[in-house]
Amino acid sequence: MSSEKFESLEDDLSAILDDVKTKERKITGSSGEERKNAIRQAERKLEEAALVLQEMEGEAKLAPVSFRTQMLSKIRHYQSDIEQSSRSLKREGTSGGRGTDNYAFDREDRLDQSNRAKLMQGHQSLQRASESIARSHQIAAETDQIGVEIIDELGTQRDTLLRTKDKLSDTDANLSRSRKILKNMARRMMTNKLILAVIILVELAILAGLVYWKFFS
Repeated sequence: MSSEKFESLEDDLSAILDDVKTKERKITGSSGEERKNAIRQAERKLEEAALVLQEMEGEAKLAPVSFRTQMLSKIRHYQSDIEQSSRSLKREGTSGGRGTDNYAFDREDRLDQSNRAKLMQGHQSLQRASESIARSHQIAAETDQIGVEIIDELGTQRDTLLRTKDKLSDTDANLSRSRKILKNMARRMMTNKLILAVIILVELAILAGLVYWKFFS
């Protein structure tokens, strides 16, 4: 079973129903005031059992699908036991053993039923509030998970951007070195051209000197 709380509630419900069975046997063998007290006590136990059963239904709704079917089957079984005991108590209440205080018993019974109805309504409201809180907790957990995933994704993107920035910095540094090399090569080419021009001028001057010395001297 997937829910420890469901198992604990099931144990409580079994104990309550066993107590109801014991009181039913006591009702059968009693009369008068003792009989009325036993009936009231058994009815209160059935109310308690109904409240526990509602809590079990709430646990079953929140359980995984693989366990929910088994839980609901047990709930239907206990519901049948509660209804059977309730019918038995009604038969005992409408049968003999009331005596001259029939009206007082009916009045107390109506008051008990009114109090039971109010108690059931209060418990149902509490159960709905508990289920709403459980759903809110589940939504909050899912939201936290989404937030963690977004933060992880942003961290990954940040690392990617930092690596890209480092690569751009390296590329810029390489371009700067390339520009310096090209400038140095251009400077050397200009220097070589100037040297070559000077050499040519010197050779022309020497050639002119030789021609002048040979033909005009």
